[in-house]
Amino acid sequence: MKIVITDWNFPNIDVERNIIETAGHTVVDAQCKTEDHVIDLVKDADIVIAQWAPVKAAAIAAMTQCKGIVRYGIGLDNIDLEAAKSKGIPVANVPDYCLNEVADHTVALMLAAQRQIISTWDRINKGTWVITSPQTLPPLRQSTLALIGLGRISQRVASRAQAFGMSVIAYDPGLSPEQFAELNVEPVALEEIWERADIVSLHCPLIPPTHHIINKEVLAKMKPTSIVVNTSRGGLVNTNDMIDALNNGVIASAALDVVEEEPLSKDHPLLKAKNMIVTSHTAWHSGSSITELQTLAAEKAVDLLTRIKEVV
Repeated sequence: MKIVITDWNFPNIDVERNIIETAGHTVVDAQCKTEDHVIDLVKDADIVIAQWAPVKAAAIAAMTQCKGIVRYGIGLDNIDLEAAKSKGIPVANVPDYCLNEVADHTVALMLAAQRQIISTWDRINKGTWVITSPQTLPPLRQSTLALIGLGRISQRVASRAQAFGMSVIAYDPGLSPEQFAELNVEPVALEEIWERADIVSLHCPLIPPTHHIINKEVLAKMKPTSIVVNTSRGGLVNTNDMIDALNNGVIASAALDVVEEEPLSKDHPLLKAKNMIVTSHTAWHSGSSITELQTLAAEKAVDLLTRIKEVV
């Protein structure tokens, strides 16, 4: 069987080649940047593995024998799920890697913003040494962390925040009251989040209902001392609305690992916004997460083919 890897940004794909070729299959790889390139590559693929390349309706329509699509990573926004479903092609992701890395990074961003690490360092570099913080914010132990989505990463963020003495509330209609109780997290309606939260952390998928879930109207409902953290998907935050809110003191700070336009240009206005922290989509990364991701994606591809053979 032919397994096509549309794109990858790892040092190499030796891990995938070893797993796939040991199972008796062939690997074809490329660095697709456009859907036209994807279309040409995947026509006769039995399995498609994609990282960032757009596997949209036209590419899926061109597939003549595809038996499955695997996404390197957790999110599936670069794959047209409806098109795949209509053609009977299963889509798999890798939801169980880098969970602790992203949770750690989320808390690191939260702490950096709340303890004003970057703004204090900037002030020192400008020649000002003051023993009080640039902004007055409530201490962590008196703060409420609100989580939008309470999945595996978010649950890890909750336990870390609770270790600091924070109260944790969350909105996730997919969890039962019993699951919230087991996590010691208070379930609340989405509208209640904006009014109560000292820190809002986003952990939901990017789908039409969540696109720009953080926008001008929502930001206006938040406390002026509130902080927004996003390690999920850039499209959850309206960039222009966030810039305006920070520069006009509507909220205190924001810390983003993902943004709508990646990579950011060096003169992007987001980088000049007041009390903004940006990291370059690195929350997932650690010394072991790359190999883990490559291994799990390749194993899922092989498993899809194995299950199909078993059925036949």
